[in-house]
Amino acid sequence: MTGGEVAGILVAVFWAILVSFLAVVLVRLAQTLKATTKLVADVTEQAVPLLADASATVRSAQTQLDRVDAIASDVQEVTSNASALSTTVASTFGGPLVKVAAFGYGVRRAMSRGRQDAPPAPDPRTVIVGRTVPSARRRKQKG
Repeated sequence: MTGGEVAGILVAVFWAILVSFLAVVLVRLAQTLKATTKLVADVTEQAVPLLADASATVRSAQTQLDRVDAIASDVQEVTSNASALSTTVASTFGGPLVKVAAFGYGVRRAMSRGRQDAPPAPDPRTVIVGRTVPSARRRKQKG
């Protein structure tokens, strides 16, 4: 065998090894792509129902927020109505109530002036050895 023939055989062996190596790489790549495709399909299968549930939850939350907004505006309206009612009641009954209170005060004062002629009432407290004892305890001591 000549040198050219040996070189041709070596080149053929080299190409055979290279093709074999590329075939193994392509088979492994195909397996990886197949596994990735399966993984993406599984994730999609699980993610779609989760996204649907999340969307329903967001819609429900929006409905509840709309209700809370309506309730808050109703409460604000009731508060303003209560304030207006309070102002009306104060202006309507405030003056007459002050007059009734002043009249009651005047009657009490007039009645107390009539009592000034009477002897003063006894002091309801009794002093025992430098201490003041309430009348309830004093009754117990006498009994």
